[in-house]
Amino acid sequence: MAVLGKMSAALAAVAVAIPTAVTAHADPNALWTVVHDQCVADELAHRDPAPCAQIDLQGGERDGYAVMKDFIGDRQYLLLPTARIAGIESPELLEPGAPNYFAAAWLARAFVEQRAGGTLPRDWVSLAINSAVSRSQNQLHIHIDCVRADVREALRTAAGSIGPRWEPLPVPLVGHTYWAMAVPGTELTANPFTLMADGLPGARTEMGSYTLVVVGADNVGGSPGFVVLADRADAQAGDIAGGEELQDHDYCPSPIPASGATAK
Repeated sequence: MAVLGKMSAALAAVAVAIPTAVTAHADPNALWTVVHDQCVADELAHRDPAPCAQIDLQGGERDGYAVMKDFIGDRQYLLLPTARIAGIESPELLEPGAPNYFAAAWLARAFVEQRAGGTLPRDWVSLAINSAVSRSQNQLHIHIDCVRADVREALRTAAGSIGPRWEPLPVPLVGHTYWAMAVPGTELTANPFTLMADGLPGARTEMGSYTLVVVGADNVGGSPGFVVLADRADAQAGDIAGGEELQDHDYCPSPIPASGATAK
C-alpha cells in the first residue's frame, strides 16, 4: 500500500509536467522532488527505484538518470537526470564528458514498447525536450513516446533533403519550421545538445530558446540512424518551441511481429 501511495503521488506530480494553462501555477519543482526525494532515496535505501521505473547511478547522482511513467498517455515515459539540472539551457549539458541523456532516453524506449506490447518500428519512436519558455517544470526531462503519424510521413517524404549538416526542413511540422540533420548509427552515440550548440549559429548562447526532438530513422546512408530536429521560439510567430508537439501521446502503431516482418 505504501508503494501504491507513492505511485499515486508521483503520477499527480508528473501531471504538472505538461505545459498548459491549467498547470500554469503548478509547482515547477514537482518532478525534481519526486526523482530526488523518492526515487533516488528509495534506490539508495532499498534498492528499489519506486515510484520510478528505473534508476541508473553507475556514475553517481551527478551523472545518473531516472526513468518514470508520465501521467499523460498510456505509453509516455520521461527520462530525468538525478542531478539538479533545470533544462535545455543548463550549461552542464555542454560540459566535456557530460552524460548523453538522449542516448539513455533512446534505450529507455523499451518501457514504451513494453506498454505497446512489443517492438515498435524504429521510425515511430521519438524523444523530445521542450524549450525553457514552453515547459512547466524546472528539472530537465526528455519525453519518450511515439511520433505523430503526419510528422513521420513528412520526415519520410523529406528524407532525401536531410543530410549530415543542419538545414531547414523543406516542410513544416505541426505548422512550425524545424531544422533537421541526419545522424547514423543504431544507437545514439552523438549528443544532440552538442550537435545543436556547435552546428546551429547562435544556439550555444541561446539554448533555452530551442527545442530538440530525435526521431528514429530506418535509412541514414543505407543504415539505421536518427533524424535530429530543432526549432527556436519565436514570440511574433506564436512559436514557443515545444517539440513535444511532434509526439502522439494517444497512438502508437502495432508492434513488429516476432518474425521480424513489418506489421501491416
